[in-house]
Amino acid sequence: MIARPPAVAPPAAIPSDGTARTGRDGALRLAFERRGDATVLAACRSTLPLQVLAPVALEGPAAVVSLLNPTGGVLGGDRLAVDVALGAGAHACLTTPSATRIYRTLAAPAVMSVRLALARDATAEWVPAHTIPSADAAVRQTLDVEVGAGATLFAVDAWAAGRVARGEAWRFRRLDSALTVRDKAGLLLHDRFVLDGGAPWTALGFAEGHPYFATIVVVADAGLDAFLAELAAATPIAGTRLGAARLPRRAALVRCLADSAPALTSALTALWALGRRCLLGLPPLDLRTG
Repeated sequence: MIARPPAVAPPAAIPSDGTARTGRDGALRLAFERRGDATVLAACRSTLPLQVLAPVALEGPAAVVSLLNPTGGVLGGDRLAVDVALGAGAHACLTTPSATRIYRTLAAPAVMSVRLALARDATAEWVPAHTIPSADAAVRQTLDVEVGAGATLFAVDAWAAGRVARGEAWRFRRLDSALTVRDKAGLLLHDRFVLDGGAPWTALGFAEGHPYFATIVVVADAGLDAFLAELAAATPIAGTRLGAARLPRRAALVRCLADSAPALTSALTALWALGRRCLLGLPPLDLRTG
């Protein structure tokens, strides 16, 4: 059962100089509950330009939902907020149907914030497609996660350096992304990068010629050692470089560099499948069957 309260668009903010702010405010709030052996989307509220598609019926215990921006991209001045709550024992997989495009801006950056709250023994798979900034784009993004006791998290933050095929790699104005994970005992991870376009990111010690990159964070109370051991022993995927480390408590961090979008997708798909098997005892989830 899905409860859908009517979406109400908030009024546009008015800056102190009296001019209307450029951009739109979008909000999406989802609540998942465990009911018997299944997880259901118990509450959903959205304000354009954010929407969510109806849950997809796939094999397995997870409720699979796809987040959607029907406008086709994110503009400078847009402020988009996603808030997801998973009740005790709930299992949700959240994805997007395609890459997120960030368009150029002459003034304010786009701001995107995501908050995931996992109750006891909940599982969240946050696996959106990568983000593509256009030339002169500016974006500030935050992903904040609160994990309860026994909760499991697999989260991906993936980027292109721009519209690479059009020769726009590293020509964005600024990318600012922060990933923070906490539990009741305190901070598990705080990871942030701020990249300015035009820097020599192809040089040694930077991206080294790889215009696609991703961070993956995994939180689990069991299976991390197996995940890292199998990752270290795996045959490298052509066109990618991977590095992984176990964090002091409950978590592991994986970095990925890729020389093409297909290589990035292949690497993330393989990592996700490995995480599902080692941490959850589940087979890969093929979203294309939905």
